[in-house]
Amino acid sequence: MVRRRAKESESRGLWPLRGMEPPAVESHHGPPELPFRDRDRRPPRLQRSGFAGRVANLCGGFLVLHPTGLAASLGLVLLLSGILIFPRSLDQSPTMPVFVDITKSSGISFYADFSPTSEKYLIETMGGGVAAFDYDNDGWVDLFFTNGAKLDPRIVERAGPRKKEARFWNRLYKNNGDMTFRDVTHSTGLAGKGYAMGVATGDFDNDGNVDLYVTNFGSNELYRNNGDGTFTDLAASLGVEGRGWSTSAGFLDYDRDGFLDLFVCRYLSWSFAANKACYPGRPDVRSYCHPDNFPPIANLLFKNVGGKKFADVSNESGIASVLGKALGVGFNDYDSDGLVDLAVANDKLPQHLFRNLGNGKFQNAALLAGSAYDENGETFAGMGLHFSDFDNDGAPDIVITALALEGYALYRNRRNGSFDYFTNLCELGSISKHSAGWGILFFDFDNDGLKDLAVAQGHVLDTVESLNPFLRYKQPPLLARHVANSFVDVSQAAGFPQTPRSGRGLAVADLDNDGDLDVVIANLDGQPTLLQNRGGNSRNWISLKLVGHKSNRDAIGAKVQLIDTERNSQFGTVSSAASYLSAQDLRMHFGLGSAEGVAEIRVEWPSGARQRIFKAATQQQRTIQEPDARSAN
Repeated sequence: MVRRRAKESESRGLWPLRGMEPPAVESHHGPPELPFRDRDRRPPRLQRSGFAGRVANLCGGFLVLHPTGLAASLGLVLLLSGILIFPRSLDQSPTMPVFVDITKSSGISFYADFSPTSEKYLIETMGGGVAAFDYDNDGWVDLFFTNGAKLDPRIVERAGPRKKEARFWNRLYKNNGDMTFRDVTHSTGLAGKGYAMGVATGDFDNDGNVDLYVTNFGSNELYRNNGDGTFTDLAASLGVEGRGWSTSAGFLDYDRDGFLDLFVCRYLSWSFAANKACYPGRPDVRSYCHPDNFPPIANLLFKNVGGKKFADVSNESGIASVLGKALGVGFNDYDSDGLVDLAVANDKLPQHLFRNLGNGKFQNAALLAGSAYDENGETFAGMGLHFSDFDNDGAPDIVITALALEGYALYRNRRNGSFDYFTNLCELGSISKHSAGWGILFFDFDNDGLKDLAVAQGHVLDTVESLNPFLRYKQPPLLARHVANSFVDVSQAAGFPQTPRSGRGLAVADLDNDGDLDVVIANLDGQPTLLQNRGGNSRNWISLKLVGHKSNRDAIGAKVQLIDTERNSQFGTVSSAASYLSAQDLRMHFGLGSAEGVAEIRVEWPSGARQRIFKAATQQQRTIQEPDARSAN
């Protein structure tokens, strides 16, 4: 089964459970040794729970050991699969939640304007992003959207994009607490300066206020949150302006010094002067050029020096030695060595997996780990990415969106430093084959303890329908429910909008603090889509906000294992970097399914401190403070 029993995962979890009876009070003490998952190098089997699982696994073994019993075994497996292995079909639990599009009533009037022209500048079709973060620390998640700028083909080569007009401003919307939002862009100083792409969030100076990094074509912006409702751009003075075409970005603490570093994806070596006239498929239809027409470029890594400045360590870290066409990024510890690694989505180049060597250097391990190509050894148009544990085995997996006819790539972590290409085994390939995806996220929309998938969709070419009549430029977003180790498209049944749109960025957060996760989609050349989750909180849940002290204040990189009262384990890592050009709420949300409560929460902080909390109440947002050295292992 996917929601693994604690007795199965205790040898691979954050700490063992054997011989530890939960006391009735909170404790900060754990056992002296952390049994990392690389001790168990056997590839995981797909487990199914209960009688059906035992029979299915038994039949599978009989089928392998006794080929003469193939027909009988296969028939029995199929029969039991239809009757017992898919428990949701017979589940008497609450009905599936429904999402309601509340964009019109929310007060969000933002319209993403990326200034499309007849010149088909490639940047026109690649934005924009969305950030879900609490900028004013009032407990309600606010929303920030990136926007383009005026592209005038007559002067853009010498004057660049122009953002002066208000219709091109980036926008910050304050959450009023009732699922309505108020535009506070002008008062906060976040209108922006360039042709914006993506956004990253994190408290780089550990002052308790979340800061904002905006990527652009050209110079980027780092907005320090002043704590009084205003922001100040310090990118130039702190040395993180970057250069070229930046896309997704994210904060991480790769050296575990307690200060958030910054990773910036860059897409292509491209300029307005280098733009080409491309006519793929038809000589009479000009389209955006394929990325093969432009050279790759290196990504950027900035080390935070005491919260006062940043140093560009792209070269010395080894990051700059690997060129790519990067669009998405995520951070997690794929090999369980206690160091945060980087997964990068590349467009029509091998995907990257930068393994943290622990000495300030990184090594691209994607090829050896099995996450560089698809199952046929081919590259694909990697765009959005989420680096997270979808199957609750304690090892982070990687999912990457792609273009139509490629299928979204899901790399399942084998817990031995390598990945399996799991796309077709979990049906994700079949439900995404004719779609083009951008932002993608694992999240539990129905609080059953299993990670589902949301995807913002839409083709990159606005001319694709004239080139291939079976494909569509605008596409509805995808909601795929996690059912028995597979994903099932429930978009229409769950109320996801069926009106096609040009989806790009994607964020999920509990915007109304009611215990279920809502969805925000940033659409190209259009209004965003705000989907309120109604009914997801019919099952138990808990939300965790971690606050670091010796670790970075956002606790980015902290690992959490939650064990419910039915002894099911879930795992998560604190990060705001996921999706495409977007930033996520740092609170960790756990649905509990049929479990009545939480038996234990285990936290491994970036500082190395380990913490255990017993018998946590549900239906609440709980703050966990990092313990000091006297109360931590």
